[in-house]
Amino acid sequence: MSEYNGEAKYRPKRYQSIGKLFRKRVPIVSWLPKYDADQAVSDLVAGVTVGLTVMPQGLAYATLAGLEPQYGLYSAFAGCIVYTVFGSCKDITIGPTALMSLMTYQQVVNRNADYAVLLCFLSGILQFIMGSLKLGVLIDFISIPVTVGFTSATSVIIAVSQLKGLLGLKFESSSFLDCLLKVYQNIGNYRANDTILGVTSIIILLMLRKVKDIQLLGPNGKPSNKQRTIMKGLWLLSISRNALIVVACSIISYWCYKPDSEPYVTLIGKVRSGLPPLKLPPFGTEINGTPVSFINMCWDLGSSIILVPVIAVLGNVAIAKAFASGNSVDATQELYCLGVCNLLGSFVSSMPVTGSFSRSAVNHASGVRTPMGGMYTGILIILSLSLLTPYFFFIPKAALAAVIISAVIFMIEYEIVKPMWKSSRKDLIPTFATFVLCLGIGVELGILVGVGINIMLLLIPSARPFLHIEMKKLRTGLDYLLVTPENSLYFPAVDFMRAKTDRAAVKMGQSKLPVVVDCKHILDADFTAAKGIAGLIMDFKRRKQPLCFYNPRISVLAVLQGVCVDEIVHCFTYDELEQTLNDINSSGNPAELNDIVHTSSQQSHETPLLNRRQH
Repeated sequence: MSEYNGEAKYRPKRYQSIGKLFRKRVPIVSWLPKYDADQAVSDLVAGVTVGLTVMPQGLAYATLAGLEPQYGLYSAFAGCIVYTVFGSCKDITIGPTALMSLMTYQQVVNRNADYAVLLCFLSGILQFIMGSLKLGVLIDFISIPVTVGFTSATSVIIAVSQLKGLLGLKFESSSFLDCLLKVYQNIGNYRANDTILGVTSIIILLMLRKVKDIQLLGPNGKPSNKQRTIMKGLWLLSISRNALIVVACSIISYWCYKPDSEPYVTLIGKVRSGLPPLKLPPFGTEINGTPVSFINMCWDLGSSIILVPVIAVLGNVAIAKAFASGNSVDATQELYCLGVCNLLGSFVSSMPVTGSFSRSAVNHASGVRTPMGGMYTGILIILSLSLLTPYFFFIPKAALAAVIISAVIFMIEYEIVKPMWKSSRKDLIPTFATFVLCLGIGVELGILVGVGINIMLLLIPSARPFLHIEMKKLRTGLDYLLVTPENSLYFPAVDFMRAKTDRAAVKMGQSKLPVVVDCKHILDADFTAAKGIAGLIMDFKRRKQPLCFYNPRISVLAVLQGVCVDEIVHCFTYDELEQTLNDINSSGNPAELNDIVHTSSQQSHETPLLNRRQH
């Protein structure tokens, strides 16, 4: 078949679908032909602004990840450029983040940078596979309570890990608790110059963060042109605060530096200049002269091979939704794109990357028009690697620590506790469990246990459904016991329901009143549940107590009858139920119940399916 499109020639549908899929998966081919000078200027301003933000952050996050500073810049330019081609959201900037750096540090500590690059490669592979299989739905299993606990815990861990640089201490730590212990043990060795510089930098950064919120108004209640210019300058000053602090501190340390004496403050040291070599990711390495194979490296990386890419996608999709302005977000495309960013980034020695909320906010506020802003950011990073690396030597570690601490303290979401307490207190359990466990046993295990606890809370209602039990009367005055399960019947719940129904039938029903199970809330059942119902029917038969199932769905009844065969007594309407129970009462012999109800069931099967469902 063929399809006509405007004045174009007839083309087979398969070619059109391939072209549509290509434009969807490589969005640059759709917007690049329409790219104009106005968009280029806007993107250039935004790209340079983001570049000035990512340079100090990249150096700081590489240090946080336990890597040499240049790895942060390697990670910054690769992700930005790749996202320009494959990205679907104009505001997102891809690069190193505090969270990815922390999770990378867990794998790099006491090892080497090859583990970080391999983790980046494997993360990209897994993200690409998830995109191909449309497994973005897996992200939905990480709920907001778990995410809040996780991000808050990682923020605390990151802030504590920077106390070493802030105080000028020298030690190695492997976990949050170990870091706290080492800070306590070495606090007497703090360096006053580092501490003063770091604390002063934090204070200035926090003040500059608020500068952009200053509003100037004229006599008429609206800002004049001069006031708009001043506010624009204050805004630029605010978003460039990281770069300004790092430059100012570097100038101070440069003036005070004497080659023949110890620096006044601890410096970041030599940063390798030039672009990284283009090469395959390391599929083997050496640690202390001992060769480590690819399989052993993967074994060492453990659960991070799955958790790092999943957490990266979770953050990236969340940022895309935040800047989508009500439009739908293609999670599959974000999976593909992030996978390609990490996959190709590993060829230039990148560590795992994802979208940065703070830099994306700067990008959005700077007036970016298309994803081309990421290209300009990437070019600026490449130029800095080529020209500025000799000057990175003079950046104080305390300044980088101040940049990180000032960024992550606002990721601690303590304000969500109050509305969560008012709306759903049980959600505080996975939140606090994730928070405490991430601090105590590590971020990977912490989030796994948090997700497990959250899933358990979801399964508890299925395992222990609420059963509403009450005495009812027919219009004829006959008493019966009505049992109404509030959930579907699956294997975790059937023993609980059987025991509770039996107990109610004996105590409230005195082992003789008819018991009616209202099935209006039972939408589905499984084989184990059917076996349990068969056991319940046998319990009632032994007591010679009537048991009837009222208003079951056809699909549920089919599952139950597959095990119970003709043993299950059921009615589809209230009139049938009333007639059945009156017949039982008048006969006085529960053994005749099956014959009575089989007749009514035969009649009910003549009723159209639609009518039966309406009851």
